[in-house]
Amino acid sequence: MDKRQAMGSWLSGPRAAAEEMGVEFGYRGERLGLPEDGPGSLAGPGRRIGALALDWALCMLIAYGLLADGQASLGNWTLLVFAVTAVLTVGTVGSTPGKRLLGLRVLSVHGGRLSFPRAALRTLLLVLAVPALIWDRDQRGLHDRLAAAVQVRI
Repeated sequence: MDKRQAMGSWLSGPRAAAEEMGVEFGYRGERLGLPEDGPGSLAGPGRRIGALALDWALCMLIAYGLLADGQASLGNWTLLVFAVTAVLTVGTVGSTPGKRLLGLRVLSVHGGRLSFPRAALRTLLLVLAVPALIWDRDQRGLHDRLAAAVQVRI
């Protein structure tokens, strides 16, 4: 490999360098056995972030209703309401209100509903924020990987 190839692979990124070496990449979710598009396919980051924003806004309204007089701890109450809502809704029906509005569902990678302990683990890691910001090749957050969960389109 001459210097120009090394510079080109660095500028193009690790995916382009791997493709040059013969590594083949499929579509997002192929390794999990999910379809490429349509119902049951891996949810895109735009929908997931939109659902999170809707859930956060709803939880903020609920927290504001609980604390009508003081806003000093509104963020903490919002986080608590968000965590409780996420555990209860993902653990029972498989989606939060925001996910349901945007046509998403959280499932186990083995199929079926996510159990309460795994929903609680997923929510705890999501509340910590950092695991949710680390994505894998399928654009799943670390919180989903560690809880063996996947967000799919309905």
